[in-house]
Amino acid sequence: MSTNIRLMRLGKKKAPYYRVVVAHSRNARDGAYIENLGTYRPIEAKDQIMIDVNRYDEWVKLGAIVSQTVKQLVAKARAAV
Repeated sequence: MSTNIRLMRLGKKKAPYYRVVVAHSRNARDGAYIENLGTYRPIEAKDQIMIDVNRYDEWVKLGAIVSQTVKQLVAKARAAV
């Protein structure tokens, strides 16, 4: 079973926010997911990024494939702490 760590789009038209989720690679972008790792709100005054970095690291150790966007968000989240 191949798992991905990627963004799931929520919100309304022209006002998106995203969940960082662990999902099976064959599931749709906004479909079922295994675990919610955090949120990303790009519309806020400052890009609001809240990610559970410890759980993220555990999933990466287990072999989850991380999307490029999520890698950048995690880097920003680690730098902010």
